[in-house]
Amino acid sequence: MAGRHRLLLENAQQLVLVCGRGEEYLRQEAAASLAVLPEASLVVGLDGCIKAVGQADVIRSQFSGATFERIIDCSGKCVLPGLVDAHTHPVWAGDRVHEFAMKLAGVSYMEIHQAGGGIHFTVEHTRKATEEELFNTFKHRLERMRRAGSTLIECKSGYGLNLETELKMLRVIERAKQSMDIGISSTYCGAHSVPKGKTATEATDDIINNHLPKLKELKLSGEIHVNNIDVFCEKGVFDLDSTRRILQAGKDIGLQINFHGDELHPMKSAELGAELGARAVSHLEEVSDEGITAMARAKCAAVLLPTTAYMLRLKQPQARKMLEEGVIVALGSDFNPNAYCFSMPMVMHLACVNMKMSMNEALAAATINAAYALGKSDTHGSIETGKQGDLVVINSSRWEHLIYQFGGHEALIDYVIIKGKVVYQNERCGTISSY
Repeated sequence: MAGRHRLLLENAQQLVLVCGRGEEYLRQEAAASLAVLPEASLVVGLDGCIKAVGQADVIRSQFSGATFERIIDCSGKCVLPGLVDAHTHPVWAGDRVHEFAMKLAGVSYMEIHQAGGGIHFTVEHTRKATEEELFNTFKHRLERMRRAGSTLIECKSGYGLNLETELKMLRVIERAKQSMDIGISSTYCGAHSVPKGKTATEATDDIINNHLPKLKELKLSGEIHVNNIDVFCEKGVFDLDSTRRILQAGKDIGLQINFHGDELHPMKSAELGAELGARAVSHLEEVSDEGITAMARAKCAAVLLPTTAYMLRLKQPQARKMLEEGVIVALGSDFNPNAYCFSMPMVMHLACVNMKMSMNEALAAATINAAYALGKSDTHGSIETGKQGDLVVINSSRWEHLIYQFGGHEALIDYVIIKGKVVYQNERCGTISSY
């Protein structure tokens, strides 16, 4: 196949396809056994999409007359799909390192929240920060996530709680979408907490009557494109009825439903998500058996967040029960001032150790299933012809090292590639050549 192409990755010891038949997601037995090709190569075209995947000798023969902007010899290395982080809060000012000490001393998340800390502390600092300040810290965080292998990231607003600051955060996310080599799924999370001086009902009315119409207007004018709507459905925050009203109003203007539920108290959030046709529900530490059954039936993804359960010493989500009952299980880092983790490999490790997932299940959850949770599994989450060329190359002969090694991924990951373009290259591999 002559012609010019963007990238050839050749002679990989293992090419981890994850899935190879156009699956939207993997669950039950399918998530437990991933597609892996030994001694394989792949080609990414100038459009950033994968053109061919196969045995190294077959690809070599098929593309014998072709030219490439970049060729990387992956002998002794493994190639995986770019990781997908299905839940983050990466735009904010004012860290909460002081609260970590309080948590270690036994103060609960809601006790800190009710005393004016937690989300309220971050809201105060984020409201004061300029758009430029927020963008610069956000960009730095995205770069750290990218170095750890994440190529598609869900990014929420939610530290404004008023229209002005929520829009400021969404503009920052939009700017990163346009200016950086990284995939972003943006989420409006104005119902992250009840603003000081308002009741939950007043906050709900404000969101439905003011925030969402403005988002619709900005979408129509092309200024801001929001993908998802989120609500923190929790005791003392937004109850089930308020959550239903906000999510339905978001769905009515074309947003995917992807919300926080059943984290600290059983709220029947999973049942609500299934009822409303939610794309995903996150957290689910306190999910009911009925909620698990409803999510499996509705093909509503469960975005599990091992870092949160670990750092807040919460009960672990019932990952095994969800997997066995046919729920589409995805993973996210929940990066935020309360759970400061950029690394999806560490998230996968915690999911395996603390939530009893297998390494295959964890990788499926951090690739194809996380992409499904964002409505992106047609373009992301696996290495298949026609999909976007988002890839991670690791310096190991077995892909499982990405999960087996706890931390230290800066020494393991050689290349991170988005749309066939090298966006991160380990120092030992030389410098990134220009295109």
